Amino acid sequence: MGDFNLALVIVAIIVCVLVFLFNVYLLVNYQHPDDVNQAYFPKFVVVFGLSIAAISILMLPADVANRQACRHAIYNGACNLTLPMKELWLAIYIVDAILVFFVIPFAMFYYEGDQDKSVWKRMKSALIWVVVTAVVCGLVLGILYGLIGKVDFTVRHLSSSTEAFPSSLAFSSGQQCIGSGARQCSAYSASASSETTWTMRTTFPEYVVALATIVGSVLFTIFGGVGIACLPLGLIFSFIRRPKAVITRSQYIKEATELGKKARELKKAADALHQEERSGNKGRKWRKNVKSVEKELLLLEEDVKALEEMYPQGEKAEANWAMTVLGYLAKLVLGVLGLIVSVAWVVHIVIYLLIDPPLSPFLNEVFIKLDDVWGLLGTAAFAFFCFYLLLAVIAGAMMLGLKLVFITIHPMKWGATLMNSFLFNVGLILLCSISVIQFCATSFAYYSQATAAQEIFGHTLQSLRGIKYLYKYNVFQIAFIILAGLTFVYYAAFGWRRKKPSGRFKLST
Repeated sequence: MGDFNLALVIVAIIVCVLVFLFNVYLLVNYQHPDDVNQAYFPKFVVVFGLSIAAISILMLPADVANRQACRHAIYNGACNLTLPMKELWLAIYIVDAILVFFVIPFAMFYYEGDQDKSVWKRMKSALIWVVVTAVVCGLVLGILYGLIGKVDFTVRHLSSSTEAFPSSLAFSSGQQCIGSGARQCSAYSASASSETTWTMRTTFPEYVVALATIVGSVLFTIFGGVGIACLPLGLIFSFIRRPKAVITRSQYIKEATELGKKARELKKAADALHQEERSGNKGRKWRKNVKSVEKELLLLEEDVKALEEMYPQGEKAEANWAMTVLGYLAKLVLGVLGLIVSVAWVVHIVIYLLIDPPLSPFLNEVFIKLDDVWGLLGTAAFAFFCFYLLLAVIAGAMMLGLKLVFITIHPMKWGATLMNSFLFNVGLILLCSISVIQFCATSFAYYSQATAAQEIFGHTLQSLRGIKYLYKYNVFQIAFIILAGLTFVYYAAFGWRRKKPSGRFKLST
């Protein structure tokens, strides 16, 4: 048994190293050329934040494997040799909260500071904002923890009289207890008045994790509900809207000329906004125009990419067109597979979480049967479903980022992503990863029972005073299903249409 635990530790170390190396690879290939050989602190925050997000997702299947490490132990102290998962969970999520609310905002304020100012002034300005945020968050957390930082568990008080030990023991469905009187135990025959509430104060780290989970759950419900539908359907409809054939050279010249005119308009608008910024005129109208330019620039880049696909150039034009066709076929296959996973997620939420009592454990049973086939097969499938949910959150955020006014557009592009965009997306992923884990721990409570995650997210969080009703009445799950249904209807009605030109760009006056 000790060998199994040692192997689990070795696997955990190897996975952490691989996650770190993969995130470094993403940073190197996604970063903008302007950030090469500079902005080292934001880059460290990006790699560290992405690593924490990935490790937090992988910790739930690791928690399940850690529970199984002492399942067949033959001596009582075997479970003491397993990983201290509860302490690791709290450490991961405290670091998560510090990154989201303090470190990433500091890095963004510093990176986006006025380049004409000295390094010290930029650091001072960023630090002031972070200190103010820290003081406000600390006061809010301290007051809330002092007033309502308690958990209320519903318990039932039972009592029983003594009986002489019988000469023979005979139990059946009609008689579950010893004695000649009541045929059922006290738990069955007890009155409703025997129920009471057992109150205890939770630890401060668990309370911080709980409140961070609530903040993330709001974003997760919106982005995840939209993303669970738009992730696979977006891939499928992208295949439907694909270019069917290569356009002629005259068509290419005509389209390229129109895009060139639009690019000149955007450059002129961007120069005007830059002049306003230098003059200190950064009001509400200026911020609105900046967002408009960012949105139009993103749409222009998509139009340029689509035009390059329809008219490949160079010596390998035919090979490029063949790769484009294969790429859209891959999107179709991935979209169909993703649609199956999304439907499985929605069905599981409805029959296991929203219906009381659950109709079926559904995916829980699937994971258990896969574990019977091979020890880690169910755990791997479990990790895949958790990761898919995080991908759905990212897809939903990218879709709504173009629609909602209060969200700044920070697109991720291969070889052209600035550090502020990196930091924004890492913060979003970190914040939603807490809720993804909590959602998975609740959705797969049967499979992940008796784990440290179940203790934190299943019992403490759902019994926390002030927020337990959000989980008692399945507010987040219901909103998740509603948004998924609305997104499916939207894609069924409008997703197949080809995007129309946005028209001539104008600034707000």
